[in-house]
Amino acid sequence: MDRRYLVKIHATTGFLGFFFILSFWLSTLISELFMSYETIAMVKQSILYAFIFFIPTMIIAGVSGSKLSVKVKHPNVLAKKKRMPFIVINGLIILLPSAFYLSYLASLGRFGSTFYIVQGIELIVGAANLTLMGLNIRDGLGIRRRKRAV
Repeated sequence: MDRRYLVKIHATTGFLGFFFILSFWLSTLISELFMSYETIAMVKQSILYAFIFFIPTMIIAGVSGSKLSVKVKHPNVLAKKKRMPFIVINGLIILLPSAFYLSYLASLGRFGSTFYIVQGIELIVGAANLTLMGLNIRDGLGIRRRKRAV
């Protein structure tokens, strides 16, 4: 595959992944602060349905990023590579299981302390992943700007 297409695929899926997480985070926060328990349960279920698109998007972003970064020593690429394990671990160990557990609790109407503790952790870790992904986007755009300037 031509490198230019791989760059476009990586950039597109990276942005989509960021906006998926941002939409999960904002819809959770807004529903928790201003909506009914029924709406919170619907948001939690909707997030699980969105995983059908989100997970493949993140896999494609990760695979394309790995292919693009082979043998690259650019400082922005190296910084992105250092952040990726944290993003992946946060997602797989904390965010994904939390989403399923919170959806389960919400579907049963169990909005007690356990729900809100897990919800708080999910929001904090989600914000951390958004920050890390935002830094990756910034660094990716920086690589692109430097190539255009040359």
